[in-house]
Amino acid sequence: DVCGGRVVDVPRTEDFTLDVDGIKRALTGRTKVIFVASPNNPTGGIVTEKEVMELVDTGKIVAVDEAYFEFSNVTMANLVPGYHNLIVLRTFSKWAGLAGLRIGYGIFPIEIAKYLMKIKQPYNASATAQVGVLASLADIEYLRANVARIVMERERLFGKLKGLGWLKPYPSQGNFILCSLPAGKAEEVWQQLRKKGIFVRYFDTPLLKDCLRISVGRPEDTDALVKALKEVK
Repeated sequence: DVCGGRVVDVPRTEDFTLDVDGIKRALTGRTKVIFVASPNNPTGGIVTEKEVMELVDTGKIVAVDEAYFEFSNVTMANLVPGYHNLIVLRTFSKWAGLAGLRIGYGIFPIEIAKYLMKIKQPYNASATAQVGVLASLADIEYLRANVARIVMERERLFGKLKGLGWLKPYPSQGNFILCSLPAGKAEEVWQQLRKKGIFVRYFDTPLLKDCLRISVGRPEDTDALVKALKEVK
């Protein structure tokens, strides 16, 4: 619960796509905001404009979390001026590497922005975070080049993982790739990789219990991971 509100989770479908019908069925008169992540973490999938518009048409405020936008270049920001109930949220945590500073921004309809300015904390962005943002913007071409390298390596990693044959990588628009493994195998592989000094994300949840999420690193990181996966199969 947050400030008297209750979070209602609507699971994604078995192939990790957005369950728009499920979201609409979960709406009640008390529903205030629909949150959707695109690209989604941990699947890396994006939502379509059609899906977002279907949610916007419910009349509820729709907040699209685009924390990984820079790795996909697919955004709903251009739609915000045309709708009173659509919000896009961004962060400097991923593409600029400022996760520890907790700094980001939003693209809002004017009326919602005015309301948020009335209720927000007076000093919600630290001086350190502001300095970090300004430094990032001053060196934005370098950071964009880093993003381009990660995207290129993501596609290479996807091909390498797919070539192993015994796990299934899902196409991703983030800086990570989700893989499904044979039933009951994910935790075992996770533990064996840890022993080799390779850390990936294991999810002990019903929908993701047979999955691992792998962050995209440098080419040599990809090579070390693939070598280790061949050994732990």
